[in-house]
Amino acid sequence: MGLCASGSRFGPVNMVRVVLLMVLFVPGTLADCQSDLFITAPNTMEALSGSCLQISCNFSAKEENEFNSTRKTFGVWIKTDSRINLNKNNVIYNSSVTVNKYPMNITGNLSQKNCSTLFSNLTTSHTDTYFFRAENGPYRATAACDSVYITIKDSPWSPSIHISAGDLKEKQSVSITCSALTPCPHSPPQLTWNLHPDSDSETEENTNGTFTTKLQQTITLSHTHDGYNISCSATYPVNGGRNKTAETQQTLSVSYAPKDTSASISPSGLLSAGIWVNLTCSSRAKPPISSFTWFKNTKDGPKKVHEGHMYSLEMTNMADIELHYCVATNALGNQSSVGHSPVTEHLSPWGGAVGGIFGFIIFISVVLALWWLRSTHQAQSPVLQEAAAPAENEDIHYGDIDFSMARAGPPSDSVQDGTEQQQQQVAVYSELNMCQTGHSECVYAPVKKK
Repeated sequence: MGLCASGSRFGPVNMVRVVLLMVLFVPGTLADCQSDLFITAPNTMEALSGSCLQISCNFSAKEENEFNSTRKTFGVWIKTDSRINLNKNNVIYNSSVTVNKYPMNITGNLSQKNCSTLFSNLTTSHTDTYFFRAENGPYRATAACDSVYITIKDSPWSPSIHISAGDLKEKQSVSITCSALTPCPHSPPQLTWNLHPDSDSETEENTNGTFTTKLQQTITLSHTHDGYNISCSATYPVNGGRNKTAETQQTLSVSYAPKDTSASISPSGLLSAGIWVNLTCSSRAKPPISSFTWFKNTKDGPKKVHEGHMYSLEMTNMADIELHYCVATNALGNQSSVGHSPVTEHLSPWGGAVGGIFGFIIFISVVLALWWLRSTHQAQSPVLQEAAAPAENEDIHYGDIDFSMARAGPPSDSVQDGTEQQQQQVAVYSELNMCQTGHSECVYAPVKKK
């Protein structure tokens, strides 16, 4: 063949090398890919810029006898863009040297065929396809069929919330998990949620070689959890302390039997026999109430009297109404209004007492008003008016009044001196003044002027 002719720049040995290299660097998507080395690692991985990426990796040789674990083994990472490129500059990391192009470090034990690698200080420019190569003495092979495609993102991943059961019901015990992708287990995200603020997270390795950080809580559901909003956030530490956070929320939908079943009456308040009243049953449940049933307690036990949330009946007496109650039912159970909010609570049991007190107050008010009017009328009697105010055109001359009329006994025959007479006049004058002020027991007629 011309390629092997003398003078050709390709000799038989070089030609073999070219063919082998082409086989080694054929992308793994080709169906006819052949390789002497195979690795077990994730086909695709994602990482966050400013953080790191842990690549879980193990390798095996096609011919195991060609690999000698007693010899010194080195690992090499090669970058390619899915095109066949034999440029040596595509080698970005080699464990045999101290200075490399990319900040990578093989953390696995290569003699035990562990090629796990820590990729640090990531930037979006590190997004690419990577291949691993093992060098073990004379044995050197590249895992050309097993590439690892790495994507570097600037924004973090939102955590996911998982509930162990799909159809949630009250009294059911479920496990709720919040999990976040953890490309860098050496610096995992911090998870927090409102379900249990003091929960501790754990980082674990998945079967495909990736890592996940989780928060988990087991709870027993009740009707109060229906509509409860679970919020979980993941905070990723990155270089420079500029943490990146993402949050996820999920609302619980919990089914429960009827709750807060109650019966009410309209009209409410003071009721009298012979009127028609409406009894109404209400309750909350999920799924919604399927039926309302009314019962009446009798001497033979509860008697079903009506179906439906409203029941109309003619009232005979208060005791008869108190015998009625309702039962609300849905697919998960039922509940009676008895003991929760029975009809009697809406009948104002204090209505009779309040009415009696109100009537008594009105009666007392009327009596007091009549007494006041009577007292006022007596105070303004004609006799008192005449005594209190003298008639017009009549002048009262206290000096002309015969004071002896006011004496309690007959006049004394003794001669009184001027001083005694003056004192008696003053006393009688004072008595007359008191009578003039309106004392009913002492009434004197005014004395006309002579």
